[in-house]
Amino acid sequence: MIHPTAVIEPGARIGHEVRIGPHCWVGENVEIGDGTTLGANVVLDGWTTIGSGCTILHSASIGAPPQDLKFRGEKSYVEIGRNNVIREFVTVNRATTAEGVTRIGDDNLLMAYVHVAHECRIHDGTILANAVNLAGHVTVENFASIGGVTPVHQFVRIGEHAFIGGGSRIPKDIPPYLLAAGNPIRPAGINTVGLTRRGFDASTRSLLQKAYRILYRSKRNVSQALEALESELPATPEIERLIRFIRSSERGII
Repeated sequence: MIHPTAVIEPGARIGHEVRIGPHCWVGENVEIGDGTTLGANVVLDGWTTIGSGCTILHSASIGAPPQDLKFRGEKSYVEIGRNNVIREFVTVNRATTAEGVTRIGDDNLLMAYVHVAHECRIHDGTILANAVNLAGHVTVENFASIGGVTPVHQFVRIGEHAFIGGGSRIPKDIPPYLLAAGNPIRPAGINTVGLTRRGFDASTRSLLQKAYRILYRSKRNVSQALEALESELPATPEIERLIRFIRSSERGII
């Protein structure tokens, strides 16, 4: 299962039925879960944990030091969950702060040339298309999708089930369930197609449409829109999630 040209440093922990392709390098503090496959020329460095059932294609680099001038060699981590597909030339940097973590959850697809910077948090079921670039401390919540060639500003949050069109630039938070695109980026309704695919029923989608109109079509400011969301709409889990996200936003929403 391990190609003879691969280098596995003493101390690395390799699970059952792991496949490691030619010219890979696996560092001494790396752990690879059962059934994971590494293509050719993959580099796993630092204190990195890869979960079971992942596929990492050729020339990906995971666990390298962060691209941050403040970094002074502190012990920091990358933690990647199960069943992720990480395509060619993806880079995932470990955290800047001592004992900090760059974390990717389960069942994500990171297409070619994606960059995940230090202290990013990618939840579950997300899709990051080719050449998406996440700056430090970015959060991508469950089932969000980001189109290709899109840079995301540091500390930005992208809410669950949001969809970002390709070629956008994201300087502020994207609320959950939103469809947005362009440069400068603009809201364009709710992510109807994605919500339907994920099993949201028609009544829930209709309610989120009403919430969108309050936020972006009613000429209210954000504080007024939040009050209207709370007073005019039923307190479903989706509406409550939307309100919590906006209230906790530090960068502001688009």
